[in-house]
Amino acid sequence: MKTIYRNLIFIATAFSSVFGLSSCIGDLNTVPLNPYDKVPETAYGRDEAGYLQGLTKIYFQFISNDTKDLQVSDGGASELNRAFWSVQETTTDEAKCAWANDAWVRALNTNTWSESQNDATYAVYVRTLQGISYVNEFLRETTDEKLDSRGVDDAVRAKVAQFRAEARFLRAYFYWMAIDTFGNVPFITEDSDFGAGVNPEQGKRKDIFDYCITELRDLASETSAMPAARSNYPRADKGAVCGLLARMYLNAEVYSGTAMWQEAKDVCEDIFGMGYDLCPNYPDLFRGDNGENPDALKEIIFASAYDAEQAQSYGGTSYLTLAAVAAEDVVEETVQGEAGETTVTYFPNGVNNGWAGIRVPFEFVSQHFDVSGQDYNTGEYECADSRGKMFYIKGRTESMEGNLYTFLNGWSCLKFNNVPHNTTSAEWAGVSTTKAYSDIDYPLIRLGEIYLIYAEACLELGELSEGLPYMQKLAARAGIEEPTGYTESTLLTERGRELYWEGHRRTDLIRFDRFHTNSYLWPYKGGESFGGQAFDAYKDLFAIPPTDLSANVEIDQNPGYADTF
Repeated sequence: MKTIYRNLIFIATAFSSVFGLSSCIGDLNTVPLNPYDKVPETAYGRDEAGYLQGLTKIYFQFISNDTKDLQVSDGGASELNRAFWSVQETTTDEAKCAWANDAWVRALNTNTWSESQNDATYAVYVRTLQGISYVNEFLRETTDEKLDSRGVDDAVRAKVAQFRAEARFLRAYFYWMAIDTFGNVPFITEDSDFGAGVNPEQGKRKDIFDYCITELRDLASETSAMPAARSNYPRADKGAVCGLLARMYLNAEVYSGTAMWQEAKDVCEDIFGMGYDLCPNYPDLFRGDNGENPDALKEIIFASAYDAEQAQSYGGTSYLTLAAVAAEDVVEETVQGEAGETTVTYFPNGVNNGWAGIRVPFEFVSQHFDVSGQDYNTGEYECADSRGKMFYIKGRTESMEGNLYTFLNGWSCLKFNNVPHNTTSAEWAGVSTTKAYSDIDYPLIRLGEIYLIYAEACLELGELSEGLPYMQKLAARAGIEEPTGYTESTLLTERGRELYWEGHRRTDLIRFDRFHTNSYLWPYKGGESFGGQAFDAYKDLFAIPPTDLSANVEIDQNPGYADTF
């Protein structure tokens, strides 16, 4: 299934679809002269293949580097998974980027962004709305009437019904990313007017949230065409639907003004009955074979699939491996072979280069993991927690104080490692010298997150005894002492330990009122001061990109930002 998905991702790069963004309008009535260019008139017929390619185009939106509809300087940085990760992580205590010459970097590192165009947030805005428009077009082209007109048989219709359910889930996922980042965004469905001269109206964050909840509940129902949980990897299934529901319920008070803790608890319990289980070895969740490793697949609920040969991208897990080390970070090791001892040299991240970009402030490591004995000459340190053993410190300087933009200041994170699990040093060297891209699937939803959502819901409902066993299971896997209780503060810390570098942190800090406030400070929070400071509350949301404001008169800028373009 995974190989088929990756092959279709490769095909999808040439599969053009039309969408209704006011700044990127396609001509619905034009059949291309080039027979390889696809529009609805030539893409869909009686066979399953065209419909599967149309669906794959939507999945491809997570990992696309195509910039023909984006005004960005770096196609790799415009990939949705990478851009959203940057927005979620480099704005917080979990990650900082050393690329001072990249315009978005300084603004996100120090929470000093404005309404000016920012490549990272701009990419999240355009990619999510593009994806929503792709979904809408796919749904318009797969109605019963359209299938009747093409003579599609019952077997293909059943497949198309499943594809439509997957597409609706992906639309809800794109909308979640958009409202989490920007609040009120253009709201369009397959029933909306579209085409040249039509400007999508701006939806209220709460209304879009309510719409997504309704969609996801329908997709999770027994009568839905959505595939059963754990039956459709790496594409979406009912497990993914319930996972996104749980995440949206978790943040319901932020998005809508009304908490939904009981709903969050209930849907987590539904997921617990779907056959998922924790991967016994935490690092295996993020290794190069995580999409094939049965133990990792017990836990991963929904992921973006990457492949070093067929789904190449300078975003996603390629970014999280390549940018986490420098080109000079090579390991030499003496190994015993049949011909005697030999020296092998390899990159510690499992790919054949290093970009010297992203790393973790030591202050985060110190607060979340009980590290000690760090030796920056040998690269050795001690940590009982298995989740804290995936840092690289050789040649590093502990603190970023004084120069945020020196890559060797801080700790490098090797949580995402392209080498398959249970790999010998010699095999490791073979992988890391030949792979230019990552094979690691990027977990978008996994069971460890669901355990933490459940624990938080139980805490808010006053049912601590029900949530505690799930906190204990995570601690037991990490090899640390199991807690006998937990509070809001210790829960947030545990989320930092379990989910660091997985794209959750900004959302978590906002929900716990730690993002813009003085209640929690980190290095370079809110400006150039190492000690950190509070910043304006309106920055819990990012500015609507000026390019969309200029293209669509129906869109208003978020409060606090200048409504100019």
